[in-house]
Amino acid sequence: EGNPYTWWVGKANEKHYYWGGSGPGIQKCACGIERNCTDPKYYCNCDADYKQWRKDSGMLSYKEHLPVSQVVVGDLDRPGSEAKVSVGPVRCQGDRNYWNAASFVTSSSYLHFSTFQGETSADISFYFKTSASDGVFLENLGNTDFIKLELKSATEVSFSFDVGNGPVEIVVRSPNPLNDDQWHRVNAERNVKQASLQVDQLPLEVRKAPTEGHTRLELYSQLYVGAAGGQRGFLGCIRSLRMNGVTLDLEERAKVTPGVKPGCSGHCTSYGMYCANGGKCVEKYNGYSCDCSRTAYDGPFCIKDVGAFFEEGMWLRYNFHSPGTSVKDLVSRTLLSSADPEITAPDLSLNKEELSFSFSTTKSPCVLFYVSSYTPDFMAVLVNPIGNLQIRYNLGGTKEPYNIDIEHRNMANGQPHTVNVTRNGRDIVLQLDHYPPTSYSLPATSDIQFNSPKALFLGKVIEIGKIDQDIYKYNTPGFTGCLSRVQFNQIAPLKAALRPTNVSSHVHIQGELVESNCGASPLTIPPMSAATDPWHLDSGKVAFIADFPYNGQAIGDGVNRNSAIIGGVIAVVIFTILCTLVFLIRYMFRHKGTYHTNEAKGAESAESADAAIMNNDPNFTETIDESKKEWLI
Repeated sequence: EGNPYTWWVGKANEKHYYWGGSGPGIQKCACGIERNCTDPKYYCNCDADYKQWRKDSGMLSYKEHLPVSQVVVGDLDRPGSEAKVSVGPVRCQGDRNYWNAASFVTSSSYLHFSTFQGETSADISFYFKTSASDGVFLENLGNTDFIKLELKSATEVSFSFDVGNGPVEIVVRSPNPLNDDQWHRVNAERNVKQASLQVDQLPLEVRKAPTEGHTRLELYSQLYVGAAGGQRGFLGCIRSLRMNGVTLDLEERAKVTPGVKPGCSGHCTSYGMYCANGGKCVEKYNGYSCDCSRTAYDGPFCIKDVGAFFEEGMWLRYNFHSPGTSVKDLVSRTLLSSADPEITAPDLSLNKEELSFSFSTTKSPCVLFYVSSYTPDFMAVLVNPIGNLQIRYNLGGTKEPYNIDIEHRNMANGQPHTVNVTRNGRDIVLQLDHYPPTSYSLPATSDIQFNSPKALFLGKVIEIGKIDQDIYKYNTPGFTGCLSRVQFNQIAPLKAALRPTNVSSHVHIQGELVESNCGASPLTIPPMSAATDPWHLDSGKVAFIADFPYNGQAIGDGVNRNSAIIGGVIAVVIFTILCTLVFLIRYMFRHKGTYHTNEAKGAESAESADAAIMNNDPNFTETIDESKKEWLI
């Protein structure tokens, strides 16, 4: 009870009785806040006075009380008791005023502060970022006087005021949009001689004050930040708002204001991980969205597969364009970002690629993926005649293409399979389905540059000129099955074909492309073979005849019908017997649980029990008469 015997002294020479991990006015240690002290009767571990050493530790983070100038320990006259106290260094991080910020998420939300005191001079500065085209930054009103800063349009910031001589407006116009979701600095000043406005590093706009007239700005209302009466509020972030040298605490006020959130971290900091498969989180002031344009996926979170079913003879060609167009330049425009696909740049070869796709098929051989070039270089993914996957690279420097053969799995089993191929220089990493990645390396004599890529093919290769013999052999009749989420670097050819955009002109299709997600996720465990599957149906036998391991011969039709008749007769007989047994049991135990008495009729009106029996049975009278005799022995 009373004040503790130990305390520390802060910046203003005041005593403080809270410790690391706690807060001002709370006489507890961190364990007392978390309710895990050694002795629950105390709020600090050291107060328990145990024989074993205990520790209380934590950070003192209330900046207004720091630094710690001294620690005072009392109640020292205690033999057999000892303690150790240490104070760590002061660590400062960031600028609280510079990063003091608030996010306005609705157009009607605002913060209010006390009236701005700027009668003869006003110096206002802040940073903002937004994707909205207009909105009021701040406003303070008087009877007729006012001061206001606003974003008038995507390229205009306005500073307006009235000190009694009529409204004055200064506008700064930017050659670039200011609603680009980047930070922009605004600095507005006003005194008795002039007013000025500057945005970022744009030229300063100045307006001279009249030589005669009113000079005092008389305001009475509260200062509103983020909105003004009857006007569209600001949607975005404002930070480091300083008015006449005083930083307004936007964060603290935002904590208790609906529609305003402290800080400018945004929704992507918390929810950006939900944009899957390389989707980009796009910040919005009332939420977020996922930009899937540079992925092979679709949907709000970039998780919807975009795929298509290929019939025999169908193919898709995606042109990388003319020899003067580099893949790097194409990638920078794709997916779906350039207004002029004819722009050319110096030719550039590839020294790395990233390829990923999913497929399912039951027919082999076939060509799944092929990239041609204006040189003999090519890259291909094939399924060979026995259903094994093969990756082929021809980058020059070797007599034959470099092959990667995956021989341990049949990829033409109708199941969905995922293929990921990454090449960086000479190193190649291949991953199939959910199996661990496998590393390969191009021969030492092989070139590592993929020179002048020309076109990408899916389903079948339709190319003029010399084609590799194996590609030519596997190219007929073509791929039959489903391809989905195909992505080569940042190019998604199937998505470009199925989602019309400004790069759809790069795509040429033979046949009708039917959209499909190609079924479920790839299987990690291959399906059971016919030899070990007891429920495997032999397609060579008559339908519905199972081929069990213990019986290698199918049962004849006649035997099967006779067995069915005999089984039916036996079932009818058993059913009849069971019904008969149930009937007999119910009859035998029909009185079970009921007590019966054979009382004589008329017993209610008879004078005695004997009279009742006599009335009911006349033959019983003789017995009654004989029973009236008395014998004396």
